[in-house]
Amino acid sequence: MADLPIHTIVFEILTRLPAKDVGRSKSVCKQWYALLSTQDFVRIHCSRSLVSSNQRVLLIDDLTCSVRPIISNNNDYGPSSIVTFPFHHQNNDVSILSHLNGLLCVCLNHTYELLLWNPTTTAFKCLSTPDSHGFYINNLDAIGLYVDADNDYKVLHIKRRSGVLGVYVYSREVDSWRNIPFITRQEYLSPHFNWSAGTFCGGTLYFTVCECWIGGTNVVICFDVNSEQFKEISFPPVPSIGMVQGVLVNVKNVVHMFASTGMFEMTIDLWTLQGDYWIKVLSCPPIPPISLSLWCDITHYVTNGNWFVMTKSGKLFTIEMDMKPFECFYPVSWFRGFKCAVFVQTIVSPSI
Repeated sequence: MADLPIHTIVFEILTRLPAKDVGRSKSVCKQWYALLSTQDFVRIHCSRSLVSSNQRVLLIDDLTCSVRPIISNNNDYGPSSIVTFPFHHQNNDVSILSHLNGLLCVCLNHTYELLLWNPTTTAFKCLSTPDSHGFYINNLDAIGLYVDADNDYKVLHIKRRSGVLGVYVYSREVDSWRNIPFITRQEYLSPHFNWSAGTFCGGTLYFTVCECWIGGTNVVICFDVNSEQFKEISFPPVPSIGMVQGVLVNVKNVVHMFASTGMFEMTIDLWTLQGDYWIKVLSCPPIPPISLSLWCDITHYVTNGNWFVMTKSGKLFTIEMDMKPFECFYPVSWFRGFKCAVFVQTIVSPSI
């Protein structure tokens, strides 16, 4: 360490600071401000921030937006901090569509506008344009947030409008949208199919595409973020009795899916993707009927051996990987918790 240049030592120390401390450190001097603003610093700091202890829960209700740390040893939250939205909104009508490396892609429900927002730094970027790009309609559109090989953060927006499809990519680097071709079966563009939000893993965005009736078609659509090519792979081989739903999650850069089947009794299995094939990891026994109002979304998990399940009301449950049956697991409803998310505190900016 004594032989290292002072610049290298300072760089190594500062990339290990919490995100909010990095923001305060920018005011120390001009040299530090310049150093902490470089893309290399942001990239390395982000990679060192992606740990479970740095995760926070964002909860949006009718009156407040709050951020809380997760206390993993007792399955609870720490003290909350109230977050003030830095953008105009009406009665907290903000839906969370996707998140990656501390950035949230959100929609303002009263205007349909898409935004990139870092709740840690409060920086945001409106993605909507006068030529009608960047406007999101729930139950018709799908969103995926990703970063490509050139470290450019991008948003994939799949738009379905009266049988007309548009697939667009927003680039943070060039601050613009462009159209790309969609090469797979056109029937998936029908409103009879529900598209999940995209789950980014290993250079690919994964979407579940499920038909809205019993016995319908269920597939996974993959988007290679560097070649910008789509392909279709099969859904896990789950029974088609009742409704079938899948929630994709990224576990240490490997795609997993919680697949639920049934109608009044639900069965939930955990699958992992190996190549283009699904391998069952574990199952839980049938879950007895519960009120639809109690159904929940899997919004995230941490990779320390425990899986976190968050209900729509914001309550948190833990699943230990070696615990069978899942005593605290509830059926999965739809694909995303629009009013809550687990994110990592970083200094990644929504704009260049």
